[in-house]
Amino acid sequence: MADVIAARGLSFRYGDEPVLSRVDFSLRAGDFAAVIGANGAGKSTLLRLLLGEIAPDAGDIRLFDRDVRRFKDWPRIGYVPQKGLASVSSFPATVEEIIEAHISSRTGPLRLSREARRARVRRALAWVDMEDYAKRLIGRLSGGQQQRVLLARVLAGEPELMLLDEPTAGVDAETVQALYGLLSRLNRETGLTVLMVTHDVARAAEVVSRVLCLEEGTLVELGRAQLYEELSHRHKHEIN
Repeated sequence: MADVIAARGLSFRYGDEPVLSRVDFSLRAGDFAAVIGANGAGKSTLLRLLLGEIAPDAGDIRLFDRDVRRFKDWPRIGYVPQKGLASVSSFPATVEEIIEAHISSRTGPLRLSREARRARVRRALAWVDMEDYAKRLIGRLSGGQQQRVLLARVLAGEPELMLLDEPTAGVDAETVQALYGLLSRLNRETGLTVLMVTHDVARAAEVVSRVLCLEEGTLVELGRAQLYEELSHRHKHEIN
């Protein structure tokens, strides 16, 4: 079975500032991985490289065994950016309208019937326990509820790989716990491959199968013993 993501010798710099240096990693179908690291370590940059938004200075990336520079099958990949609904939260649009518009943008307006699109909307909202909010204006929802809708919007596209950039930023602890539980359930029950950038190492460690740490431009996978050491170090730093 081919890797869902394969990066080899990946290097990138902003001007004269190196960000990534000969990064190697891969994800198999069904992996649930967290990418951790300090601010400015290059976590969001890594996602932008995977999405083809920027090009590496060296190395290559393959998505579903195809070079990212020639990859065209983007509906197979769902992306949850930081504060992704901020730009539409003031629109006079309902939750279901926002999700249905996203489905049309991914599949084309004529590929699915209106009923098929609505069925996808209902399924996606059910996954995130937001089916009762379908007719609610997006601007009337709390930050945590909007984050659930953002996740539902991506899920409605039925991706095989999901990339998330700090999906729990700015939401309360209860929502964080629910979101991680949902991602874990999706991973287990549907085989969805997940790569998530997060600062919330302790909670993420409870649900992910792999932890990748970006530090000084390099990416290393942490075993459980190394992860516990990292958590202990962070806990002591917070106390001091």
